[in-house]
Amino acid sequence: MKDQYRKIATLYDSIFEPMNSGLRKIGMKMYPVKSGMDVLDIGCGTGAHLKLYQQEKCTVFGIDLSNAMIKVAAKKLGSDANLKLCDATDTGFEANKFDLIICSTVLHEMNQRVRFGVFNEAKRILKKDGRILLIDFHTGPLKGFKGIYSKIIITISEISAGRKHYKNYRQFMKNGGLQSLIEHCGFTVEDKKIVSGGNIGIFLLKLI
Repeated sequence: MKDQYRKIATLYDSIFEPMNSGLRKIGMKMYPVKSGMDVLDIGCGTGAHLKLYQQEKCTVFGIDLSNAMIKVAAKKLGSDANLKLCDATDTGFEANKFDLIICSTVLHEMNQRVRFGVFNEAKRILKKDGRILLIDFHTGPLKGFKGIYSKIIITISEISAGRKHYKNYRQFMKNGGLQSLIEHCGFTVEDKKIVSGGNIGIFLLKLI
């Protein structure tokens, strides 16, 4: 499988971290960190999100389909992090393992069948009292100039990511985004924040 992040992995944080860092801080306030938690990041990318939990003495795990991203994450997180190249629909982790599972700006890249598979696997490996933190694009409504401007930037970025990526993004939005996916997959929303003028949703989930 072609690694679509091979050329951009080392530059990814410098391009996207200014936006992503603010989203992560909101998510961490929604579910405060406890030392010793087992935290999994699905689509961990460069490891920037996991770094925040590692600094709070959590045991961190990351999976990604991009070998280039895994290499960047390994340099950032060091040998204490548990990183592997694998499919998020079949992680190989034991059942009921994780206190928190993160999935940030990844689900929109997948086709619908894979999204459902990721949710089913997350349900299997999440502790019964665990939580899932999702950050991804939201269907609106857009609010003011900020909403319209952010939507334009997001659309340009998604088109630039390639035809397949953009097709999956459009399907994700057409099908109702995170809210629709959550309802279909049998989780309940414990908390949510809608930011970036209605363009991004941050959802904290628990098992029904």
